[in-house]
Amino acid sequence: MDMRAHRVVGLSRARSLMAAIAVCAAVLSASACRQDMHDQPRYEPFERSDFFLDQRAVRPVPAGTVARGHLDADDHLYRGLVGDEPAKTFPMPVTAELMTRGRERYNIYCSPCHDRTGSGRGMIVQRGYPRPISFHEDRLRQAVPGYFYSAIANGFGVMPSYAMQVPVDDRWAIIAYIRALQLSAHAALADVPEAARGELDRPVGATVEHGQAGQDGHGAGGH
Repeated sequence: MDMRAHRVVGLSRARSLMAAIAVCAAVLSASACRQDMHDQPRYEPFERSDFFLDQRAVRPVPAGTVARGHLDADDHLYRGLVGDEPAKTFPMPVTAELMTRGRERYNIYCSPCHDRTGSGRGMIVQRGYPRPISFHEDRLRQAVPGYFYSAIANGFGVMPSYAMQVPVDDRWAIIAYIRALQLSAHAALADVPEAARGELDRPVGATVEHGQAGQDGHGAGGH
């Protein structure tokens, strides 16, 4: 092989070597980028930090911070207060739909202690849990809606807070239903709308003739 052929072979090998080096460099660079994405320069929860004087990576929430969608500026609705006093009124109209919702939520969350009539003889009370005061006691009959709201949201005595289980609107629905229970235990015939008085003599669970159904909408053959 002559000198010229040796030079051609040498150049070819050099080019191949340079190409291999370039490929390796590109692979290493890509790997480094990927590693950065997997191990980002950030603090893990509760990690120590040398940047802050208290050495805590988790910073306290600045005063006045409001989570998105949780301004909750209406004290009447969200805290049961008007000024600094418990609210004497409801922040929304008390409708049949609100009462129906309140009965459902009351039976789920309240009746285990307070029972379905509000007298305080629920099933877990029968099994040893301290008995709550009856909703029909004069003190609670005179209590304003904001008082009950505070008890549901913050707890009272041995009763824990139900703020996590019962959303704001449902708290007011429950209070409206408690008011209905209190009224029903002390109501006179004159308090019942005339069109509904026929329902008072109907056995529980019985149906009525077609066209004479009450507010439950159940007529003969209904479901």
